[in-house]
Amino acid sequence: MPANLSPEYKAAEAAFRKTREPQERLHALRDMLRTIPKHKGTEHLQADIKARIKDLSEQLEGGARKAGGHGGPALVVRPEGAAQLALLGPPNSGKSSLHARLTGSNAHAGPYPFTTQFPEAGMLPFEDIHLQLVDLPPVSAEHPVPWLAQALQTADAALLVVDLADPSCLEQLQSVQAWLAQQRVTLGRQWPGDAALACTPDDDPFALRLPALLLANKADGNADAQAELQVLRELSGAPWPMLAVSASTGQGLDELGAWIFQHLGIVRVYTKIPGHAADKHRPFTLRHGQTVGDVARQVHGDVARSLRFARVWGHSAFDGQQVGPEHVVDDGDVVELHA
Repeated sequence: MPANLSPEYKAAEAAFRKTREPQERLHALRDMLRTIPKHKGTEHLQADIKARIKDLSEQLEGGARKAGGHGGPALVVRPEGAAQLALLGPPNSGKSSLHARLTGSNAHAGPYPFTTQFPEAGMLPFEDIHLQLVDLPPVSAEHPVPWLAQALQTADAALLVVDLADPSCLEQLQSVQAWLAQQRVTLGRQWPGDAALACTPDDDPFALRLPALLLANKADGNADAQAELQVLRELSGAPWPMLAVSASTGQGLDELGAWIFQHLGIVRVYTKIPGHAADKHRPFTLRHGQTVGDVARQVHGDVARSLRFARVWGHSAFDGQQVGPEHVVDDGDVVELHA
């Protein structure tokens, strides 16, 4: 990291690291370029920021022009639902079959590699929320997809899929990790909803660290699946949590929504208008540690700016308690905003 970076630049960089929404990332990049000190020590970083502004602008404006077709599928999937999770894996690991099973999408799956050519989004329902799953092309050093790392920028986490029945799955897993490292992408074990783990701060503002869950696919009724999964864990030394699943039988998939909900630290908040019952059909989704002020920002920017207080019913307060914008909400809370 170049020395003598201004507080304005550091604030813009922090905003870039925090957000996953493409338009907000583009705005933060432009702020970074505007506020970065212009001297020889920052020339490389300036060039990197400009390149990312150009790439993200083109993707937001034109979709898949880089993929070679005007009007083709978009390469940036806008986050929707409570979280966005990227499905990654080597060729023929069964990502598309898992995506179709979990979301009911029409993702095309075939018994040959590279069936998935462009991002395919679908929704995994869990209780009263939806989790967005994005199926991506396979990670392969022999057939690299130049835009794949950029497509990960909007994800909250990664689901890393391997074929547990493939004798070469260990080598494939290592190949995926190596390719991602070249793209400055690291799959980590620390999920937002877990107890805090010590982590090394990253001085590279464009290094992407995503929490990951390994899905050992094609454990089709295999009584030894857990033993094989333990062997994979020990031989790979991989730090991520792992689940044995099957796209064909559904084994292990019923628990996936709850696992993601818990480990991402998702919090559902329901709103109500004074004198009316709470709207229990469409909760706002936040993360552990977020506040009434964050709820107000999701409702509308004007509400957040003019918020005076709120009343809360639920685990974080006694029923009807008056609180300020800094009050931390809990899952299931009902919030009545007074602006």
